[in-house]
Amino acid sequence: MKRIDCFVSLASQAGILSSEPEAAAIHILEESFTRSAVLREAAKQASAEFTLFYTRRTELSLVHYALERMLQIADDTGAVMLYSDRFISKGGETVPAPVIDCQIGSLRDDFEFGGLLLFRTSALKEAAGRMTADYEAAGLYDLRLKVSQKGRLEHIAEYLYYEIETDLRKSGEKQFDYVDPRNRNSQIEMEQAVTDHLKAIGGYLAPGFKTVDLTEGEFEYEASVVIPCKNRVRTIGDALKSALSQVTDFPYNVIVVDDNSTDGTVDVIKTFLDNPKLVYIAQDPTWHAIGGNWNAAIHHPACGRFALQLDSDDLYYDEHTVQKFVDAFRAQGCAMVVGCYQMTDFDLNPLPPYVVEHREWTPENGRNNALRINGLGAPRGFWTPLLRRLNFPTTKYGEDYAVGLRISREYQIGRVYDVLYTCRRWGGNSDSDLSIEKVNANNFYKDRIRSWELQARIALNSR
Repeated sequence: MKRIDCFVSLASQAGILSSEPEAAAIHILEESFTRSAVLREAAKQASAEFTLFYTRRTELSLVHYALERMLQIADDTGAVMLYSDRFISKGGETVPAPVIDCQIGSLRDDFEFGGLLLFRTSALKEAAGRMTADYEAAGLYDLRLKVSQKGRLEHIAEYLYYEIETDLRKSGEKQFDYVDPRNRNSQIEMEQAVTDHLKAIGGYLAPGFKTVDLTEGEFEYEASVVIPCKNRVRTIGDALKSALSQVTDFPYNVIVVDDNSTDGTVDVIKTFLDNPKLVYIAQDPTWHAIGGNWNAAIHHPACGRFALQLDSDDLYYDEHTVQKFVDAFRAQGCAMVVGCYQMTDFDLNPLPPYVVEHREWTPENGRNNALRINGLGAPRGFWTPLLRRLNFPTTKYGEDYAVGLRISREYQIGRVYDVLYTCRRWGGNSDSDLSIEKVNANNFYKDRIRSWELQARIALNSR
């Protein structure tokens, strides 16, 4: 008995037709897999035990016995959806393109499954039957979230097919798609889909926040600009000048934490030590990473009531940033405040998407939507008494996201929609263009952060 119905685009059907004998039928989809109506109709047509979607509109080529292997693992695991590693043709070169395991916190709408998805048809039909929204962009996202509520999404860590990569941008250019104003309508759909999912699994948090007593504690300084750095000889001087030139109606300081730089960064820092606003922390040679450097700053006795972010290769937009931060804390009574930033190259020429506002953060639903996106915006400011209780994870990536999610579980995050920050994208950035393996490692860790936070929220709701 044939076991698979295949739904593909016209451009990709040849690979399946010529490969495996298991395909029950090929169904050609002229419309996008992102549309809810298309997916509901596909689920209605499916009659075999399993349903295969190939979501790309490019040629697909399967390795020998790929479908048999997927069916074998489906039978062994009982998974409701399966996906695998693959090869991609990119710029004339074919390279391995592994993907990562899907966790409970893998809620990003851009989670990379690859183009080939095998569904257990019973789970597909059940999930499609609950797809009541008519999405144009979030259909497939909505479907896989609903399918995941019924069972495991199984990653086959084997290379089972070839596909063509049509997005040739660097990794650092892709990561801002979700905040591009041109994508706002699709992002609204994605937010609705993930909100419905969180409600279904018990992870949704209704509006309602703990109050913050901003007068708590004794502080010599009202604010501290925190600059963690390592080997930033080209940029640390600019960052320090920007931080030290702020104009405020309260006392503030600048805490620079050097994590064992070897390129002359310390020599640059030392040229600023005659400024009484500067606090210099030299880390010992053990492991600190960005999170550990932040912890050293916030627990320093000179840290101010509010700890404000400035990365060592970026700049504040003007001399009023620190004042605007503190004004926002006072006016909004929040434990954390996030501003907006402008993207530039190293020489401060604007780059797309230009001004990043993170409009997806709303007082009503921001902390739920935060589980879908890969960052909470910049620059960030924190209420130091709370931050000292929570601490940053000792990591070099995702440390700010982890703290932001944790804060948002209980406290409101305030917003300043003025541009407060100039974010420079240049060859020295750690995320300017990363390998597939590094992107996967970063995404896997953030998915793990989301998983821990989601589990905590589900437990909170069950009390």
